[in-house]
Amino acid sequence: ILILDEPTRGIDVGAKFEIYTIMTRLVEQGMSIIMISSELLEVIGMSDRIYVMAEGRITGEVLKSDATEEAIMKLATL
Repeated sequence: ILILDEPTRGIDVGAKFEIYTIMTRLVEQGMSIIMISSELLEVIGMSDRIYVMAEGRITGEVLKSDATEEAIMKLATL
């Protein structure tokens, strides 16, 4: 399991693409990745499953097929 906290914060678009490519390759090779990010579009684009936290507790789970900014924000404001 690889844990990445804000893996693309403060880097340019080209570098972000390279990091996403590496992450995708690692998953294809069987690695699991836990990514922590405050960028909703990054989370939606890179995740199979999203756990949302608010006030130190998990408020919900969103699967990739149901992942929208609205669904995530609703859980983040519970």
